[in-house]
Amino acid sequence: MTADQSITADRPLPGSGRPSGALTEPGVLTARFTDAMSRLVTGVAVATARRSDGRPVGMLVSSLCSYSVRPPSVLMAVADGSRTGRELSARPGMGFGVHLLGADDEALARVFAGGADDKFADVLWQWDGDVPRLLGVSGYLRCRVAAAFPYGDHTALVGEVSSCVPSEGQPLVYYGRRLDWRLR
Repeated sequence: MTADQSITADRPLPGSGRPSGALTEPGVLTARFTDAMSRLVTGVAVATARRSDGRPVGMLVSSLCSYSVRPPSVLMAVADGSRTGRELSARPGMGFGVHLLGADDEALARVFAGGADDKFADVLWQWDGDVPRLLGVSGYLRCRVAAAFPYGDHTALVGEVSSCVPSEGQPLVYYGRRLDWRLR
C-alpha cells in the first residue's frame, strides 16, 4: 500500500476489489490507529497542577505541541479519566507546569506514567506559586489553562505560557510504545 492509499469503509482494499468495511469496525480501527500513532516520534513531558484539595498531581504527556507564539501557548491532550486531566479540565484559568523531559529523565517519566496515588512522594519538587515544579528537569513552562475542548475520551487544553526555561541537552522521546529512545 502506498502512502496515499488509505483503508476506509467506502474504498476497496488494494488489489482485492472488496470493500474494507471490516477493517473499520470500532475495535479493529482503534487497534490500527493506536498502532499507527505509536510510530510517530514524540517528546514527553510531565504536566503538574495543584488539586482542589491543595495536593500536587501530575501525569506523563506525549500529546504536546506549541500552539501560538502570540500569546506563547501550548496545546496538550489529557485523558478524561486521569486525576490530572480532570483537575485541569474542570478549572479554567488554573496554573499548571509543563516539564520537558530529557534523555536522563526516563525514571521520572515512568513515575508519572504510573497510577500511584502520590507520585510526588519520591521525587524532588517545590511549589512555584500554586504550581508543583519538578526539580532537576531542565525544560519548564509555567502555564494557565486558557481554553479546554473536550472530544472523545480526551480534552485538548490550551495553556498560555507565563514563564519559560528552555530545555538543554537531548530530549527523552516516545516511539513504538517505549520511553527509552535517544536521539543520536
